[in-house]
Amino acid sequence: MSNAADDPRITDIIESGVIRLALFLPQYATAADGVVTPLGAGVVGNALIGTLAESLGIRMELIEQPSPPAAIKTLNDGGCDLSILGVEELRWQLADFTPPVIQFDFAYLVPVGSAIQETDEVDRPGCRISVPSGHASWMALKATIKHAEIVATEIPDEAFAMVQAGDVDAFALPREQLIDYAELLPGSRILTEGFGYNIGSFAIAKGRQDLLDFMNEFVEEAKASGQVKRILDEADLTSRGFDVA
Repeated sequence: MSNAADDPRITDIIESGVIRLALFLPQYATAADGVVTPLGAGVVGNALIGTLAESLGIRMELIEQPSPPAAIKTLNDGGCDLSILGVEELRWQLADFTPPVIQFDFAYLVPVGSAIQETDEVDRPGCRISVPSGHASWMALKATIKHAEIVATEIPDEAFAMVQAGDVDAFALPREQLIDYAELLPGSRILTEGFGYNIGSFAIAKGRQDLLDFMNEFVEEAKASGQVKRILDEADLTSRGFDVA
């Protein structure tokens, strides 16, 4: 954005010298040496806000959180300035959102030997679906599943462990994340048809209207200029089901 460093709407951030972006699992991975690597939607958030920080002459700080609810709490407690989240009705009550940035679909992973072939076969009595609580995929299931049992876990790895152990019939998450989990469970399958879409936007704490107005313009310009599409292509996320929203 031209003259962003002089924009009075973000004077507080510029004067602080840092813009803080919260990512939650599995939007990042932490190596043994403590180095944080953004993943999936985290790649997009990291690249966009990193570019913004550079244009403002300040630094970006990644705030690592275990889950979307934890990221939203951090946002509202003042521990970060932004997070990139799936836009859901319940979340509108907790935070404000920019225009959509990216989208990708939710899907099911089923274990080796599963008789389930199609997505519509999952929602049946006796079928158990593991999913991390508070994630957008969990919210989508809560709104659509009528017969199957939803088994909520704290984090995605716990939901995956349940399908590994044979305790559930399917594991629900964004498709691009399931691709990595499928490699850890030989013979498992990701069902071709998804069960909904995640529309990702930047979340901002309610009451920070100036920052919201600024970020609204920033997002629209990033999409119109092709910056978001370039980030997706360069990170090979387009091939994993991501697109510009």
